[in-house]
Amino acid sequence: MRIAVISDTHNRTISVQNALAIMVERGVELIVHCGDIQDGSTVRLFPAHTHFVFGNCDYDRGELSRASTDIGATMHGAWGHLELGGKALAFTHGDDRQLLADLENANALDFLFHGHTHIAKEHRTGKTRVINPGALQRVARRTFLVLDLPSGEAETVEVFV
Repeated sequence: MRIAVISDTHNRTISVQNALAIMVERGVELIVHCGDIQDGSTVRLFPAHTHFVFGNCDYDRGELSRASTDIGATMHGAWGHLELGGKALAFTHGDDRQLLADLENANALDFLFHGHTHIAKEHRTGKTRVINPGALQRVARRTFLVLDLPSGEAETVEVFV
């Protein structure tokens, strides 16, 4: 199963549309959005197989939740948890440092995804691979991540506008 992890899209329509087109080309089956979406119209660009969490710039959470329901996607709130292909993964925005630390140090996850810093990076804490996919706004390089769950192979993908 190939999943895409994206964060900090900050209602940048063209960047989101370009990223989504790449995801289709790459055969992505599920999308995880780590927050800072900002508006319902951006949510509505995503397909139903998207899982969202709120970020610190997601002020109208009612609007974002309604938009998520409208497209058949899932809004998890502050953080989400999925079991896919025998792997446990969680995702959050990353602005709640205590939540991020608790998830990272639980030693119960194979993957933990987060955004907030707009900096693509990866490290390991115990058994958990902690990955920030980067951002589509306020960065020199707009990036998201494509992860092949069976192999664990991760690819940072650059989005051009």
